[in-house]
Parts: sequence; structure tokens; C-alpha cells
Amino acid sequence: MMSLCRDDGALELYHGGMRVVTGDGHKLLDRIDSREYHRHIREQVKSWSYMKFPYLQQLGPEHGSYRVGPLARINSCDYIDTPLAERSRVEFRALEPGGLVQSTLAYHWARMIELLHCAEKIEQLLDDPDLLGSDLQQSGEMRPRGIGVIEAPRGTLIHDYEINPDGLVTRANLIVSTTHNNRAMNESVRTVAADLFDGREISEGMLNSIEVAVRAYDPCLSCATHALGKMPLVVELQEPDGRIIDRLIKDTRGELSR
Repeated sequence: MMSLCRDDGALELYHGGMRVVTGDGHKLLDRIDSREYHRHIREQVKSWSYMKFPYLQQLGPEHGSYRVGPLARINSCDYIDTPLAERSRVEFRALEPGGLVQSTLAYHWARMIELLHCAEKIEQLLDDPDLLGSDLQQSGEMRPRGIGVIEAPRGTLIHDYEINPDGLVTRANLIVSTTHNNRAMNESVRTVAADLFDGREISEGMLNSIEVAVRAYDPCLSCATHALGKMPLVVELQEPDGRIIDRLIKDTRGELSR
């Protein structure tokens, strides 16, 4: 799992370095300068998807996938610097002593911990001198390249831009939270199929479980509208030769058809 962390290991949303933690709690990368992300993350292209598949260069494309977002942040940090959220984090991490909480649906619990942290942090920021200051604009020399990495609600967000002397963008690379989680979402769908698919017919229960698994990651492609039960979904069953032997469709009204 990957997220930003403060130098002292605390949960961080805007600053700090990048940390990657393996399933047994080992820090594979720690306090990596976010501007050096390209030295550690590669992006794989697959013919059947418009989305890229990022992976850690150190582990390679087959074993280097990772997850970002609330679950990754709560798993990766050493502590949270607000008392109530930290108490909740300790309770959460106690589920897997020495390891990471891996359940996909634990994303929702992690989000609640972060909401609590944000509420506590807002109270602290009310008296922050930077927010009460009058400096609204910063001037300085224009650099040819700018890289910004923050923790968006969905997860780590990387923006990388290059500009020419006229200020026009000549190159841009974005790795957004949903892209980081792309492989994990595919694996979640695979897990649902392995658990619920009988090899003959796609059931409504399987369709619902796929939606539950995908929505846990809060992907922007399916829930930007926040319309409950209105995510159109098509699941097809194909033979090895490509013949489609079953197809179940849920439209935007939530109605099923074959």
C-alpha cells in the first residue's frame, strides 16, 4: 500500500514523502521525495483497457501492484496527530497485529477514521497563522517542470507538467487515485467471480457483489454522480474461443436484462 507520510511517520495529506508498505508491515520505500516518483513507479499499458496499470519498478509488473486511498493511508502511517482519530486507528490496526488490514470493505472504516481526523484538524486550523495571513499570491521564477503529489480523498494524486518559456504545457502526466487502484479493482472483481460464479450463469447476486467491490475504492468512473444504484454494469461470460454464452446487464435505472 502506498501513501504520503510525514517525516516522523504521521498521517499526511499535503506534504511529506512517499511510503510503500508490504502486507507484513515492511516498509519497502520510505520518505521518498514525491518529485522522484518516476524513479519508483512505472505504468503498464494493456490492449483491452484505456486505463494504465501502475506498478512498483522494484517488484516488476507482475508483483508490483499496490493500493492507495484511505485504507492505504491508515495502514501506512505510524500514527495520526489528532487524539480521537489516533485512538480509532489503533483499534483498526489491532485487527491485524504486525500486518496490514487487507479487506477491501475496510476502506469504509478507514474513511470514517479520516473524517474524524479532518474534523479534529479543522478545529486546529481555525487559528493557523498562515490561513489568517494576507499573502494571497507568490511570485518567483517560472520553472520548466512542476510535480505535485497530494493525498486526495480517493488516494495519492500525482500531477507532472512541463512547460515552455511561453508558459504553454508541452508534456503532462497524471496518475490519479483510480489509476493507482486499477489492478486492485480488477483483482477484486476476479475474487468475486471465483467465490460466486458457478461456471454456467451470471447471477444478480454476483453482479451486486462486483458493484460492492468496485465501489469500495470510490472510483471516479462509477460514482462521481453519487447516485445510489445507478451505476450501469455489463458482465459477460465468454468461452475460450471468444463466444459470449451469457450476458447480464443492469441499466441506469437499476433494471436487469439479458
